[in-house]
Amino acid sequence: MPRAYVPAAIARQPWRVLLPLAMLVVFGGFVLYSAAGGHLQPWALTHVLRFCVFLALAMLIARVPQDWFKRAALPIYAGLCVLLVLVELIGGIGGGSQRWLNLGFMTLQPSELMKPGIVLVLAWFYSVLPVGETRGWRAVAPAVVLLGIPAGLVMLQPDLGTGLAISFGAVVTMFLAGLPLRLFLGGVGAGLIVAPLAFFTLLHDYQRKRVLVFMDPENDPLGSGYHITQSKIAIGSGGLFGKGFGHGSQSHLDYLPEAQTDFVFATMAEEWGMMGGLFVLAIFAVVLRWGLKVAMNAPDRFSRLLAAGMTTTIFFYACINLMMVMGLAPVVGIPLPFMSHGGSSMMTNMICIGTIMAVDRWSRRSGSGLA
Repeated sequence: MPRAYVPAAIARQPWRVLLPLAMLVVFGGFVLYSAAGGHLQPWALTHVLRFCVFLALAMLIARVPQDWFKRAALPIYAGLCVLLVLVELIGGIGGGSQRWLNLGFMTLQPSELMKPGIVLVLAWFYSVLPVGETRGWRAVAPAVVLLGIPAGLVMLQPDLGTGLAISFGAVVTMFLAGLPLRLFLGGVGAGLIVAPLAFFTLLHDYQRKRVLVFMDPENDPLGSGYHITQSKIAIGSGGLFGKGFGHGSQSHLDYLPEAQTDFVFATMAEEWGMMGGLFVLAIFAVVLRWGLKVAMNAPDRFSRLLAAGMTTTIFFYACINLMMVMGLAPVVGIPLPFMSHGGSSMMTNMICIGTIMAVDRWSRRSGSGLA
């Protein structure tokens, strides 16, 4: 169809990214369809419909002016902190953790929303902080407080994986804001000292077991090492081209736990093989490259930090999940963006996409002299 017949609001969308992203979601739908034994419900159809709904949300976010983002940063952060407190008071319990709020029409995991929320509030904070003060304590202490409150509340649930994801986005934003490198090197050094103490005193028994299993999963292949052992069997058995759509034995015979969420990549790799895995990685490369390009072309400090922080949030999701299912990181319960079944995860990642789209729009308007 000629471009002249396409409405301007549709034509200006970054389809070079949204179309590959839609392909990844549909591919994830096929994987979930197979994991359910050849049924659209309960996962595949819901997965694709959620993407469509949240794609509309992302397009709405992309239309929000920059000033609105700045004015809303602190209220959004405060509101999410209140939701995290409510999780501790009245949240639903599942799998030994208290992470969800039942809103009637949906179950919300506020800690997921804090991942883009912490990036937004820190981007706002460093945009109003004079550049000359980024090397002093005024750039560090408030940011540590802004991070410490939600990270602490999430750790209490307990949810180590999400707590690390929130911290990762915050630390990357702080680093890109120009804080001295010595602070981060000192933080790494302190972490190496504190980590052994935290392992024995702060972590729960199941969290310590996850770390030990990561180091030697074959030590207890039928117990605590079962998840990662079955995941590696599924990925390895797929070979180059996989066993074929609908012929994955690990997921169909229920050997692979959480085949539709945390281990969806293993489910995919068994049936689609290494070629399917390369397709997934290629789509993520397109999305992350686009996000970083938007950040580099952003018109101001706030926009750059916001786009870069949202991009690294998606990167952390994908990187840790892929490392987890291949036995390169402990199992921490982080879903694979745009493929794993889950409403809160899809909403969070599409909020990140919509925010990057907004920054891209601000850049184009600034370049054309309209902003």
